Amino acid sequence: MSSEPIGVADAKRRFSELFDRVRDGERIVISRRGRAAAVLVPPDDGESAGARAAPTGFAALAGTLADWDELDTVVEEVLSSRSRARDRPGPELG
Repeated sequence: MSSEPIGVADAKRRFSELFDRVRDGERIVISRRGRAAAVLVPPDDGESAGARAAPTGFAALAGTLADWDELDTVVEEVLSSRSRARDRPGPELG
């Protein structure tokens, strides 16, 4: 179920009402200057129709590494260890 777009100022004034309508399954389009700017949808709609999946592959790894406080220390240890290895040289990094 969808209705006519509602302007931002009107949406601010009627937020509780809009919240109840969305909870009851309605999809509300909020417009700014005549163009759709946001959509309020019930949680089930958001999960099935456009919610982003958790990153996988390298994207998941990059996000995990960003939160690892000891990353710099571990990288330095690996590079130091590789530079002393006899089977192959360590990488040249800048």
